[in-house]
Amino acid sequence: MRIVVVTPAPPGARTGNRVTALRWARILRGLGHRVTVAARYAGQPCDLLAALHARRSFPSITAYRRRHPRAPLVVALTGTDLYHDLRSSAWARRALEMATRIVVLQPMAIAALPARSRREVRVIVQSAVAPRRRPRRRKDAFEVCVLGHLRAVKDPFRAAAAARLLPPSSRIRVHHVGAAIEPGTASRARAEHRRTPRYRWIGERPHAEALRILARSRLLCLTSKLEGGANVVSEAAAAGIPVLASRIDGSVGLLGSRYPGYFPVGDTHALATLLLRAETDPGFYAKLRRGVRRLARLVRPAHERAAWASLLADLRLR
Repeated sequence: MRIVVVTPAPPGARTGNRVTALRWARILRGLGHRVTVAARYAGQPCDLLAALHARRSFPSITAYRRRHPRAPLVVALTGTDLYHDLRSSAWARRALEMATRIVVLQPMAIAALPARSRREVRVIVQSAVAPRRRPRRRKDAFEVCVLGHLRAVKDPFRAAAAARLLPPSSRIRVHHVGAAIEPGTASRARAEHRRTPRYRWIGERPHAEALRILARSRLLCLTSKLEGGANVVSEAAAAGIPVLASRIDGSVGLLGSRYPGYFPVGDTHALATLLLRAETDPGFYAKLRRGVRRLARLVRPAHERAAWASLLADLRLR
């Protein structure tokens, strides 16, 4: 088939949506299809449109439906779609009504959808591959990484605030990789470092370098207020790196309700307690590792490829 993958993230962007769109394009090409990635649908000849983000891609979705009223349309939902826009945006809700199939990134997302849309849903967990060689870890520090752009929805400075509560004996060092997306966040990050020597903002880095930083770390810290199913959790699982995450559906849907590494959204003291426990309690750290090991089986590239192959076969049989 000729497939157009639409993502509102522009070419060159390193946001999660763009990374996801490019990975899906590689998967679909590997399945034998001709794939174009575009910021919008403008009448390009195609047999299938896969639109990432219901609200922001709505103009492309409607343009495609006007041109192809009966052709297959896949709408993939982001965290913003699921946990904000479906309540507040008529565009997001209308996009679901026009979709032939709806893709979500973790199973708990299904509960956020209107009941009439749930039969069209397919869960496709994002895959990841660990670096071939694990970088050497520091022996004089317990390194924790935060991989996420500086945006309010990511609660980007929660780990820095938690690091300030750690006792002098702690060897924890927090390295934050991500671009300063919103105004004032770069100066805030530099100020956090001056205030908290345990915290260092590294800025935006190429994806391969970010994965190496993750692979040498002892923990990934994910503090987001909402996620659709963060690919960084898949990347951590593939690399065998335990995760401390805010208790939101996007993370619980991946790691499971019994995973021991959650803290309430915005709770600095709870995060600091988990950080110190992971550093000092080998038994607790082992439980975290076992939890991400279970997810590692689901984030293999072959698993995501098979999910897409099944979805496309389903569309052909309609």
